[in-house]
Amino acid sequence: MTGRPDTIVAPATPPGRGGIGIVRVSGPATRAIAAAMLDAVPAPRHATVAIFADAGGRAIDAGLALFFPAPHSFTGEDVLELHGHGGPVVMDLLVARAIELGARMARPGEFTERAFHNDKLDLAQAEAIADLIDAGSAEAARAALRSLAGGFSREVGELAERVTELRVFVEAAIDFPDEDAEFLASDEVRERLAEIADRFASIGESARQGRALRDGLQVVIAGRPNAGKSSLLNALAGLDAAIVTDIPGTTRDVLRERIHVDGLPIHVVDTAGLRDSCDAVEIEGVRRARAEIGRADLVLYVVDAVLGLGDEERAALPAGTAALMVWNKTDLPDARPAPVLEDFPAVAVSTLTGAGLPALREQLKSAAGYQADAAGVFSARRRHLDALGRAQSLFELAAARLAERASFELVAEELRQAHEALGEITGAISSDELLGAIFSGFCIGK
Repeated sequence: MTGRPDTIVAPATPPGRGGIGIVRVSGPATRAIAAAMLDAVPAPRHATVAIFADAGGRAIDAGLALFFPAPHSFTGEDVLELHGHGGPVVMDLLVARAIELGARMARPGEFTERAFHNDKLDLAQAEAIADLIDAGSAEAARAALRSLAGGFSREVGELAERVTELRVFVEAAIDFPDEDAEFLASDEVRERLAEIADRFASIGESARQGRALRDGLQVVIAGRPNAGKSSLLNALAGLDAAIVTDIPGTTRDVLRERIHVDGLPIHVVDTAGLRDSCDAVEIEGVRRARAEIGRADLVLYVVDAVLGLGDEERAALPAGTAALMVWNKTDLPDARPAPVLEDFPAVAVSTLTGAGLPALREQLKSAAGYQADAAGVFSARRRHLDALGRAQSLFELAAARLAERASFELVAEELRQAHEALGEITGAISSDELLGAIFSGFCIGK
C-alpha cells in the first residue's frame, strides 16, 4: 500500500448473540491498542488469556487475545484479534474502545483489500474469500477453496506467461524480417499456438463451471393456469413450497425457492398462470410473471399433456429467452405425446409420480453448462469470464494474422493486450473503480 495506512477495527463475527465474538484490529497502532486494552502485547501467534479493559481499567470482557506481527498476518500488517463473548453490547464496547485508542471502523472488505495491496493474495484469491463465505453448496465451497489456494491464479499466470513468450518470439522476428517465412512455418510457433489455444479452452471451461456453481441458474416456471407449475416447483424443491389446488389462478404472485441439483444452485421462480383476466390481482400477477420471464436464464414452460399445446399457448411462448417445454401430467390416460418443435425442446414428466424429473434435472444442468463430476473447478465470476473471453479473442486474432503473414507489429500488440486482459483477473492490472466495486461487496470485518 502507498503511504502509511491508518488502523482499522471491526467485528469479524456476524452481528447478534453467539458463544464467541471476535473483534479484529489491523494497522500501525495495533501494538499500542493491545498494550492499552490488555496491559501488554501478547506473544506472537499464541492464544493469551486476558482481560479486555476500558479507559478506566475496568473489564469490558475476558477472553483470548492473539497478536500477529507484520508481515506474517492476513493483512500483512500488525493484527490483533480479541476473542470474547459474542453479545452485541460486548462487541460494540470493544470496537468503541479500539476507536478511542486511534483506530477507525473498517469499510466492507477492507481487511482483505489490505491483504491484496500488501501482496498477501491476488485479486482472484481475494474474491474467492467472499465466494467461500457465500458458498451455497459443498461443491461451490470446494471450488472457492481451490481459487483461494491460488489454483485459478496459477493457471491464469501460466497462460499469461505463454502468451508473453509468444509475443517475445514475434517481436524477435520483427528485428529479422528476412526470416519471416521460416518463422511462420516453424514447428515451434505451431506448437506454441496449439498449447495456448488448449490452455484457453481448459481454463475457460473450468471458469464457466465455477461461475455456474457460484451464481447458479435463474429458472422461471411459466405456463397456463392449472398446467402444474406449482406442482413442478414442489417436485423440484422436494417440499410443499407452493399451494396446489384445482382452482385456476391459485398462484397470483411469484414464489421463489432455491434448490440444488448435484451441487448446482438453481433459483426457481413459480409464477401466475398466463391468461387474460378481469381480476386486478391476477392481472398484476401475470404482469410480474412476464417480468420474471424477461430476467430468466431458462424458462420452464409447463403444458398440460391432456389439453396439449394450443395456438393461444404457442403465441404465449417466451420470445428471445431460452425455454424448455415441460410436458406435464403424462401419467393420465388421456395424455398426448409431446410435440417435436425444432426451437423449443421438450421433456415429458409427471409431477405426481416423479416420472421424467431426473431427465429434467439433467436438462437444467445442461442449460447451465454444468458437469457435476468436473474436476479442478475454480470459483469464478462474470468479470473473469469476460476477461478470459477478451484475451482469447485477441489471441485468436493474433494467430489468424500470423497465418495470413500480416504485420508482426499488429500481432505483437494484440498479444500484449491479451496479456493485459489476463492480468485483470488476478489484479496485476486493475483500476481503483474495479477494486472499490469488488471489495464493497464483502462483509465488514473481512
